[in-house]
Amino acid sequence: MIERAILKINPKAEFSINADDIDNIEWHNGTTPISKKDIEAQYPAVELEMALDSLRNIRNELLANTDWCALSDVTMSDDMKTYRQKLRDITKGLDTVDKVNKVTMPTKPE
Repeated sequence: MIERAILKINPKAEFSINADDIDNIEWHNGTTPISKKDIEAQYPAVELEMALDSLRNIRNELLANTDWCALSDVTMSDDMKTYRQKLRDITKGLDTVDKVNKVTMPTKPE
């Protein structure tokens, strides 16, 4: 999480972190050090990004498992169309980790 927080502030930062400890960051190649306070201020945004990434990975796998339904020689049922649209829309309005954690995946139609 520390690395992602630093890169949110400075995407070109060059650094190493010893033992994933925010107090043990070495800055390389002239990178201006970022304060511990500024790094920690990014944690909520990073936590949300990580939660959304995880949710998207699950969603993408579920969509991939039904991609065959979208082939040109297959007639997709309305239930399947609705299911796939719900999956695509699953991250809309999710602006907190709590909301992401409360998401229930739609049930795949038979």
